[in-house]
Amino acid sequence: MPSRRTLIASALGAFLPLAYAQQAATRVVRVGLFANTPEPQWEAFRRTLREHGWVEGRNLVIEERWMMGDARKAAELAKSLVVLEPDVLVASSSTQTEALRSLTSKIPIVFLLHADPVGAGHVASMARPGGNITGLSQLMTEVSAKMLQMLHEAVPRAMRIGVLWNPSTPTHPAALKAIDSAIERLGLRAVMAEAKSAEELPSAFATLTRERVEALLVVPSPLAFRERARLAELCLAHRIPGMFGFRQNVEAGGLVSYGVDIQDQIARAAVFVDRILRGAKPADLPVEQAMKFELAINTKTASTLGVAVPQAVLMRADKLVD
Repeated sequence: MPSRRTLIASALGAFLPLAYAQQAATRVVRVGLFANTPEPQWEAFRRTLREHGWVEGRNLVIEERWMMGDARKAAELAKSLVVLEPDVLVASSSTQTEALRSLTSKIPIVFLLHADPVGAGHVASMARPGGNITGLSQLMTEVSAKMLQMLHEAVPRAMRIGVLWNPSTPTHPAALKAIDSAIERLGLRAVMAEAKSAEELPSAFATLTRERVEALLVVPSPLAFRERARLAELCLAHRIPGMFGFRQNVEAGGLVSYGVDIQDQIARAAVFVDRILRGAKPADLPVEQAMKFELAINTKTASTLGVAVPQAVLMRADKLVD
């Protein structure tokens, strides 16, 4: 006959799993979100977390920090999140990832638009990140070369191509190497211009105009996304057809864009967060590559600039803005 102690232990054994499950269901987790701007696309992050059982006001708190395109704020904003010791940190790009990485090797970090996580030293490899960082790559090195090719197809007469890049973006040097190779392969000539802030954009465009560029490739960065309206205005004012990395740049008045579907990346990043909140280790979660890319063209801007985008290119566009 079982002893009283055995019966009690058996009862506790049956009860404890249920108690732990209830505790997990009611515990409040904290997610630190460090991104560029509070865009509508971030609703996809909240929606996906809700679908996985994490609901703000019930068992989830999201702490937000917005860089607003100014890389000079990165260190301060990152520190204000890390000191809160959230369960997971979310970084939108390599700029935010680097700022967070420099402050913690323990708190899990999920990036969603990293251009080159291996090249930047943020993960050991795509298959085995090996540390506290993982997430989704937007393949900027490869995409930047593709952007140049698409720009050449959209504006085939342009031979002198301006390249606007941001020295404060960690992954831009690698992207520039890919662009240089594509420039040489296509028989074009590149004119480099840099801008680390919105205040430096007019000077960069003055350089591009002085060098008589016929089209412009803007390497994707938080600054390029944040200042999309200003970039569109400058392109129109200087009559330079521009290629951008985000559809939102085209919606703001830029000529053409080719890049990842940001909303899809945001939703997929939320799945990473859910897995980590349920016990997965970043070191064991392979970095995933972008799956959805989109080509967008602003036909009104094309008309304003007098650019006749070939019909074959227009037919390939995922979105036409007029």
